[in-house]
Amino acid sequence: MSETFDLIVLGGGPTGASAAGAAGLLGKRVALVEKARDLGGAGTNTGTLPSKTLRETALVLSGYRSRRLFGVDLALQRAATVVDFMYHSNHVSEAERNRTTARLNLRHVVRYTGQANFVDPHTIRFVSADGGETLIRGNKVLIATGSSPLRPPEFCFEDDRVHDSDEILQLTAMPKKLVVIGGGVIGSEYAGTFAALGVEVHLVDGRDVLMPFLDAEISKALAEAMAEHGVQFHWKERVVACDASHSENVVLTLSSGRTLTCDGVFVCAGRQSNTTDLNLSAAGITPGNRGLVPVNLHYQSEVPHIYAAGDAVGPPALAATGIEQARVAVFHAFDSLLKSDLATLLPTGIYTIPEASMVGETEASLRAKGIDFIAGRARYADIPRGEIIGDRTGFLKLLFRREDMRLLGVHVIGEQATELVHIGLVAMLMDAGAELFNRVCFNYPTLGDLYKYATYDAIIQRTTNS
Repeated sequence: MSETFDLIVLGGGPTGASAAGAAGLLGKRVALVEKARDLGGAGTNTGTLPSKTLRETALVLSGYRSRRLFGVDLALQRAATVVDFMYHSNHVSEAERNRTTARLNLRHVVRYTGQANFVDPHTIRFVSADGGETLIRGNKVLIATGSSPLRPPEFCFEDDRVHDSDEILQLTAMPKKLVVIGGGVIGSEYAGTFAALGVEVHLVDGRDVLMPFLDAEISKALAEAMAEHGVQFHWKERVVACDASHSENVVLTLSSGRTLTCDGVFVCAGRQSNTTDLNLSAAGITPGNRGLVPVNLHYQSEVPHIYAAGDAVGPPALAATGIEQARVAVFHAFDSLLKSDLATLLPTGIYTIPEASMVGETEASLRAKGIDFIAGRARYADIPRGEIIGDRTGFLKLLFRREDMRLLGVHVIGEQATELVHIGLVAMLMDAGAELFNRVCFNYPTLGDLYKYATYDAIIQRTTNS
């Protein structure tokens, strides 16, 4: 006879762990089924945390910051491999897995390891590594199985020189020349990190601008900074052939007819939801494009007691948003008022070199909506903290509605951009604007002062042009 739980969570990444913890907080009996031995999913084990930690390690050990600030070169040994730089990353991932396990234990979440699939809308079968099958039943079910990299057929991934984002950190030898396919967030982040490690990096993208969802000024500044740090861009190009038959190099043929030879290829072609093996039809769910589960504002599927969150439901497909989506779903499932909906504003953090981050409207979106606005700017180089940390190119850009100086958009590039954006995010959630930043007193010297000076810049423009 199968055990019955108040909630069964499929997937032990940040989204699934968040859901299980939230239900446990409500005193519910929860089961969490994860295919892999370790909790954490891609966010902890192969993607978010490892890549960001590797980035930080590259910045420190390459002497990147030291060279810029003090003129000191701490160049890495050319024989170093990615594994040599993963020591700190491994500790960070292990610590997060331990924290996740401790939180789930505190909430008495029952863990199962194995490949799960639906038998019927309430029954889950999972198969353990030794082939044993177990059935469990859930009054509610939440799908949080994450996603995997897409593998375009033109690339020969069986060759150990061609990698997707789940494999790139397992490199046994540092490439001398790495070609990154796709200039999205993941491709751009890794391109900057490997360039900092001394690798010759080429980035191929079919567009002519970097991450066009960014404010155009930030996109342009980021591309220029990456190029200055050694990333070579190939715009309006796509790979039409990948020849890995040569022992020394992989040969990539581009749509223009040009070729690139390299000893490492990193393909960033998007991701697809990990729902193929769940037998969703047995649950009464029809998946959408790339296996995504259609949901409503409460992250409820077409089957009312089955919810989905995180990468399983599609964009923005970020760890931060998946965690919040899971909480919304669980509290709705159990009629709790602790959290009824997702915040109307979600930040985007890009861990390139330099960092970039944004929330809210861009100049282009405001123009498209016919909203009259003022853009206030403040450069890192013009405040003491920026001078202390040696950031000469970073800047903060605030977009205010001209009529009442309400803050509508925040855009920042430079050191700690992904932290700095949160000040503006909170202000926007409170419908605040220039008056708030005019009144507030920031510690001195800090990067927070950028908000005050960007606001002053906007106020002066408004006064001058009124």
